[in-house]
Amino acid sequence: QVQLVESGGGLVQAGGSLRLACKYSGNIDSINAINWYRQGPGKARELVAAISHAGDTNYARSVKGRFSVSRDIAENTVYLQMNSLKPEDTAVYICNAETYDPSVVKDFVFWGQGTQVTVSS
Repeated sequence: QVQLVESGGGLVQAGGSLRLACKYSGNIDSINAINWYRQGPGKARELVAAISHAGDTNYARSVKGRFSVSRDIAENTVYLQMNSLKPEDTAVYICNAETYDPSVVKDFVFWGQGTQVTVSS
């Protein structure tokens, strides 16, 4: 099992920045990737950014060039740096961990509780 705790959300004006953190613990050797999702009011959950075990990153088109995902392996933490924030970035941001358990030859996904980001115009 993997546990994830997000932090860093808050209220910010349009054009501002926030840095979210996703601290993970548990069976961290099983993690293949950490992803950031968001779910805005009345919207479907959207994949925002991802970082693989190898350090490869991917971004949604809507945030590319504004958001950056990174990790601190020593601190077991993945960060999402969000710059040039827009009101449409308002959402609950949630991180998840994609894991693989070789003992049962099965993939598992674990989710955090999320952190609210509100961008005012």
